[in-house]
Amino acid sequence: MVDMYASLRSNVGTLGQILGDTIRTDLDESFLEKIEQIRHLAKSSRQGDDAAREEMLTLLSSLNDDELVPFAKAFNQFLNLANIAEQFHTISRNCDELVCVPDPVEQLLGRMLGGKIDQEKVLACLKTLDIDLVLTAHPTEISRRTLIQKYSAVIDSLTALENTQLTEQEKKQHHLRLRQLIAQIWHTNEIRNERPTPVDEARWGLSTIEASLWQAVPDFLRQLNQQVEERTNTQLPIDIAPVRFSSWMGGDRDGNPFVTSVVTQEVLDRNRHTAARLYLKDVVLLVNELSMEGANDELLAYTNNSCEPYRDVLRDLRQKLRATIDYLNAKLEGHQPDVNPKDIIWHESDLKDPLMMLYKSLCDQGMSLIANGLLLDMLRRIACFGIHMLRLDVRQDAERHADAIAELTRYLGMGDYAHWDESEKQSFLLRELSSKRPLIPANWQASAEVEEVIKTCRLVAKQPARAMGSYVISMASKPSDVLAVLLLLKEAGCPHPIRVVPLFETLDDLNNASDCMSALFNIDWYRGYTKGTQEVMIGYSDSAKDAGVMAAAWAQYSAQEKLVAISKEANINLTLFHGRGGTIGRGGGPAHEAILSQPPGSVDGRIRVTEQGEMIRFKFGLPKLAVQSLALYTSAVMEATLLPPPEPKPEWRECMERLADDSVLAYRAMVREEPDFVSYFRAATPEVELGKLPLGSRPAKRRVDGGIESLRAIPWIFAWSQNRLMLPAWLGAGEALKMATDRGDLPLLQEMEKQWPFFKTRISMLEMVYAKAEPNLSKFYETSLVKQELHHLGVQLRERLATGIEAVLELTQAESLMAHTPWNRESVELRNPYIDPLNFLQAELLARTRREEQSSQNVELALMLTIAGVAAGMRNTG
Repeated sequence: MVDMYASLRSNVGTLGQILGDTIRTDLDESFLEKIEQIRHLAKSSRQGDDAAREEMLTLLSSLNDDELVPFAKAFNQFLNLANIAEQFHTISRNCDELVCVPDPVEQLLGRMLGGKIDQEKVLACLKTLDIDLVLTAHPTEISRRTLIQKYSAVIDSLTALENTQLTEQEKKQHHLRLRQLIAQIWHTNEIRNERPTPVDEARWGLSTIEASLWQAVPDFLRQLNQQVEERTNTQLPIDIAPVRFSSWMGGDRDGNPFVTSVVTQEVLDRNRHTAARLYLKDVVLLVNELSMEGANDELLAYTNNSCEPYRDVLRDLRQKLRATIDYLNAKLEGHQPDVNPKDIIWHESDLKDPLMMLYKSLCDQGMSLIANGLLLDMLRRIACFGIHMLRLDVRQDAERHADAIAELTRYLGMGDYAHWDESEKQSFLLRELSSKRPLIPANWQASAEVEEVIKTCRLVAKQPARAMGSYVISMASKPSDVLAVLLLLKEAGCPHPIRVVPLFETLDDLNNASDCMSALFNIDWYRGYTKGTQEVMIGYSDSAKDAGVMAAAWAQYSAQEKLVAISKEANINLTLFHGRGGTIGRGGGPAHEAILSQPPGSVDGRIRVTEQGEMIRFKFGLPKLAVQSLALYTSAVMEATLLPPPEPKPEWRECMERLADDSVLAYRAMVREEPDFVSYFRAATPEVELGKLPLGSRPAKRRVDGGIESLRAIPWIFAWSQNRLMLPAWLGAGEALKMATDRGDLPLLQEMEKQWPFFKTRISMLEMVYAKAEPNLSKFYETSLVKQELHHLGVQLRERLATGIEAVLELTQAESLMAHTPWNRESVELRNPYIDPLNFLQAELLARTRREEQSSQNVELALMLTIAGVAAGMRNTG
């Protein structure tokens, strides 16, 4: 039998061996032998060898202070290298059909153009696709940027080594490069010394575009155009941009006091600076390439019959781009430079129009082959990235806007907005929105918090429309939450409409979302403002933390259905913005399946989705991976639009309602009503210690003095993934499935799993989480860290986990979890012998640091490394 994963295992083995040689050189043979001994004991322990487990624990607990850091570092880096090998395997020449799936767009076009759907409909859908991927600064990317760059270089070397034409000398050179890179990785500190600033996060987002997406976008569109042309004999438009990119990095101020109007302005300038710099590189290359003389009348007239008309235009653009970079450099250095807008790239048309003139001239002169090279790539980059690179969203909590207006009404002697009921608030806001006089006095000295809200609105108001994305209101629940932002933007002098987007996050907010939007759509002034379009954001993270994944998923589905219905009735084009995280507990999972499992009619060619943390790197970190991800998104949105999933049957809805009701009761009975739950959580996981890890710029809690409800969704999930119980991603769901089965609903559940994409995706995600959960490891954490009188909670939780696994296996009629996804199972099994020792060591170090008043620097660093290593092994953190 052919081993489908031989190539993967070979690369894992090669990288692991080089890492071992590096450790041996840096430390000594005996230390490497101890690492290998612990790894083998972990493997035997996995197979049920209790003696091996005890021996491994003895070795781990006997590590002295000087050995802790290199030990944690060794296992941490092996897991990172395993991730690299796996990531490379999906784009390798040697990948198997289970991993390297055929191009999703090619498959989809084949299905759609095979007679199912009219060709014109397919082309019209493709030309109007509006997929907006929003890069967020959620602090789950645990790897430092400097290491990420080295990991990418490792993949470059692995790619080079696949060339069968290499000479022995060339192979030696690439192996030498691998050894150098892994030595660099080993000698680099994995843990940041300081927490990144919002600007650092924004620069990290820009580096992903520069290193990967800048090349991937035109590559993807070239492949897409080729497939469409082969099937329809039609070329895609020059400026087609089915996928665009936005960002929250430097704009998301919800609960992050470090994101200020000054920071947002700097990030906007940096975004534009990076775009100008990358376009300058393209123009310099084009100056070399477009040396031809033949031109159409328009270009000849524009260049006064130059003998090098293309180069003349490009040299002018080159000068303008250099001047743009100089202008932005001065701004970033704190100056306010005077500049003539005609001398720099001020508007997108300043760059696009001259290039379109060159493109048209080349085509008119019979040089389409040349036009469709780098010049077309550049035009398509402009269509995707504009001159601002990323459209920046702003996000702020609804309460902050209400506080600003309340402070203003009190100052003006108009009463206290904070104490008015909803109808009074709406009447006031609509009256002021229609008023021609300013509301905010010029000499008003607001409090610092309110002043920051006003400054942000003024900043948004003076930006070009293409620089900004949406203004997202978190914890929105009432029409006044939206109208308040519109009033503040009006008072700031905003000259163009801004997409103001309510974010419905909690279970109650999701359930009331359609009532809120219906009330807004019934306001004549608001209907006029929208001009027939509306964006609504659906929160996955906080709704799951509030109600558990099963109830949250059904609330999200139901809210979307109702929003689609009321928008259709109001003749408004709705765009749904999905605030998904990387993990199952935050609405994560495979993007293709997730999009296809949305309610019919909810996609309709338009979608916004957040991409966060380490998932940005896993999906878009390499050009080939990015092309695959862009193809998957395009394919999924087209399929959801043209071949929507079926409407759920009434009996499916009733069953899902019961499942949601049962699951939320089971979830909240533990998380909210069990008096000792918070104490157990804080003791059994490294939740407190996570606050010391300099992951992102945002504080872990919305309120310092709050409990679970104030904890952000990311550290809530991160903490439970560290002790391997994975609780937020399954609690309540398995219990509800068991109750349904006991009621006699098993045949109905199986029908739903086979015929309803929404339910099938939910069960598939549960399977993946259950496969990653390790009850024995979580029990070890409990034994090491939790007071005896709280152990009964751990027993209950592990029983619930077992109940859920049994319920899912009974439903799917499979012998083991993930039986139908062997690649995912192989991925989990490959890592376990390396994650397990880190988990055991982490529990030991947590116990040690909690016992001692002052831990040594080595113990603290080793603990941070175990957290980073487990996160790398689990492949997602929050």
